[in-house]
Amino acid sequence: MERRVLDHVSFFLGNGDKVGIVGVNGGGKSTLLRILAGVSEPDGGQMIRTNGIRVSYLPQIPAFEDSGTVLQQVLAHIPKDLADSKEYEAKATLARFGILDYDREISSLSGGERRRAGIAAALIAPSDVLLLDEPTNHIDHETAQMLEEMLIRYRGAIVMVTHDRYFLDKICNRIVEVERGQLYSCDGSYSDYLAQKAQREADAQAAERKAKSLYRQELAWISRGARARGTKSKDRIERFEALQNREIPVEAERLQMQSVSSRLGRKTIEIANLSKAVDGRQLIADFSYIIPRNARVGIIGNNGAGKSTFLRMLTGEITPDEGSITVGDTVRIGYFSQECESMDETMRVIDYIRETAEIVQTPDGTVTAAQMLERFLFNGELQWNRIEKLSGGERKRLYLLKILMSAPNILLLDEPTNDLDILTLTILEDYLQSFEGAVLAVSHDRYFLDKFAAELFVFRDGNCTRCNGNYSDNLENLKAETEAASKAAKPKKERVRSGPVKLKFSFREQREYEHIDADIAELEAKISETDQAIQSAGSDYVRLQELTAQRTELEASLDEKMERWVYLNDLAERIARGETADPS
Repeated sequence: MERRVLDHVSFFLGNGDKVGIVGVNGGGKSTLLRILAGVSEPDGGQMIRTNGIRVSYLPQIPAFEDSGTVLQQVLAHIPKDLADSKEYEAKATLARFGILDYDREISSLSGGERRRAGIAAALIAPSDVLLLDEPTNHIDHETAQMLEEMLIRYRGAIVMVTHDRYFLDKICNRIVEVERGQLYSCDGSYSDYLAQKAQREADAQAAERKAKSLYRQELAWISRGARARGTKSKDRIERFEALQNREIPVEAERLQMQSVSSRLGRKTIEIANLSKAVDGRQLIADFSYIIPRNARVGIIGNNGAGKSTFLRMLTGEITPDEGSITVGDTVRIGYFSQECESMDETMRVIDYIRETAEIVQTPDGTVTAAQMLERFLFNGELQWNRIEKLSGGERKRLYLLKILMSAPNILLLDEPTNDLDILTLTILEDYLQSFEGAVLAVSHDRYFLDKFAAELFVFRDGNCTRCNGNYSDNLENLKAETEAASKAAKPKKERVRSGPVKLKFSFREQREYEHIDADIAELEAKISETDQAIQSAGSDYVRLQELTAQRTELEASLDEKMERWVYLNDLAERIARGETADPS
């Protein structure tokens, strides 16, 4: 029996709208996007487009031919009269996404590279409407931030399906939820949508409680043998029948993940002096680490930096070039691979889970495979479906359940957030916080990393660097490192000077020179205010400690400003005298 994913729905897109589509996997989000793109036709209803409207569409799997160069494929759907003028833009966009070899065969690209090439193709196409299906899947966090900035500047309308909650919050001005075949539209960002959804559900529950109370009263009246002798009685009977046949609000499905794990002894996994190179390229060098029993490690880095290789070394699938990995006797690894395992699509959903375990032990007691499937939003009907009928996100959720059914005590997750809906992600994050064991997860999802990680492993330039804290805690350092690496990769051209050059302020120095007196005066005023506050604090030692620390910071800033004031005023005097720069 086929599922009706969209049922008599209406959708309007205005100029400048930035719409995020959310909902559970298999609920119809991608179907809606394909209909808007004109790739799929609705079973009923009509699509009305403004004449001449141009639409650019990025599907989940970019539609490239099997042969041809990257540049040829990116330009494949560009009108011939624009192809020449668009070639430079295509090359520049590909370069921004880290693809510099434009003449490389498209078939040689990795999954992440194909995704980035697909994004480039969608962005350069002349368009008034941009339709994006999971644009952040399989791209690193730096590329995701860059894409975010590009979409914020995009002047046309955008409709995108994504689980990236930072994306939704920063880009979208409307959120549309697909739920049980219906569309619910909320103006504002993703945060606004969450508040409106909570209110909508609370209102529905309150209305249902009131209806139930009224129904009980009317049922008692009917049970006393009331007869339709008058108009009032007839009206009351009709009201009772309306209450009896009312549509009861369906409680939103909630994915339930209970901690299923086995005992983990004192010895976990010990990594000593680990090194690995692939095709002559160093991925990790002399890395040592003992995984704590309650570790929550997020692993980040550009595509191809070695993150997945690192996890596969921990599972024993890949052998390191140097160093050792010692696994404790009680360790039971649950490995969620990026590609998922090869599923027999002819198998029924319940049989796929029963292969791992028929029953599992949870804190609430024994739970069967069928009950666990129910908790993972696979109802009785879905459980007996063949895997081939599941959406990509539903398969990912099923694969995750299979891993958890094995009761691991160390979880190694490689891009677990790709293709999962936001509801599943939220519950997964809560599950990982309560999981009784260690978790190491490769992810580009910034929100997921902020919610789950207490430590980061950053893979870059053949090394793995450890950083305490989550993604946002380390954001400024990560940006600085990226900018430094970018500058180092671009050798500066040496200027050949034909003669002496007169000293002058740089633009930044000129601005600083114009404002530094005011900056110093402001700092001195703040120090004076802090001194007065210290005198007024009395015996409030906590407040005194805060104010003293604040004064120390202000004094340090003032000392730094005074040093700059001496330098800039000296430079101004030399410029006034017409001195020349030292050629060295």
